[in-house]
Amino acid sequence: MAEKQDDIEVTEEGGDKSKLKIIIIIAVVVIVLIAVAAALFLGGDDETAEGAEVTTDVSAVKQPPIYHAVERPLIVNFSDQSQGAVRYLSIKLKVMARDQVVIDAVTLNEPAIQHELLMLFFGQKYDELNTPEGVKALQEKTLSTINGILKAEQTIGELDSVYFTSLIMQ
Repeated sequence: MAEKQDDIEVTEEGGDKSKLKIIIIIAVVVIVLIAVAAALFLGGDDETAEGAEVTTDVSAVKQPPIYHAVERPLIVNFSDQSQGAVRYLSIKLKVMARDQVVIDAVTLNEPAIQHELLMLFFGQKYDELNTPEGVKALQEKTLSTINGILKAEQTIGELDSVYFTSLIMQ
């Protein structure tokens, strides 16, 4: 029996050592967790603030498109270039933005926009517009002309695109 007690005593001493090891491991883990938490609270504010801005920034999320049609076609003639024939250009267009404020500004400034676009279209060369590249260049000039007017009126934002829904040249 004494041997069994000795065995038990030896086993109990080993149990005390394993309890001590577990306590040390838990203490180390707690210290590491406290250090990580302190680093996040003290040094991580800038990263957290930047991350919050990205997730809450509305402009980072792409808004759905909003279209506006210019009701009446814009018509100009090419009298100087027609070589005796009457030639004209008729364009119907739609504009697209992702903010209703921009569409409202286009509607409000539509007379000025129509005037500037008529002047732009009147200055075009018939032969240059007879190519896809010429039409694409005119589309880009139209977009920049309208955005220039909106910028002059101090509109926040600008149009994303201009679409020619009808383009007739005769």
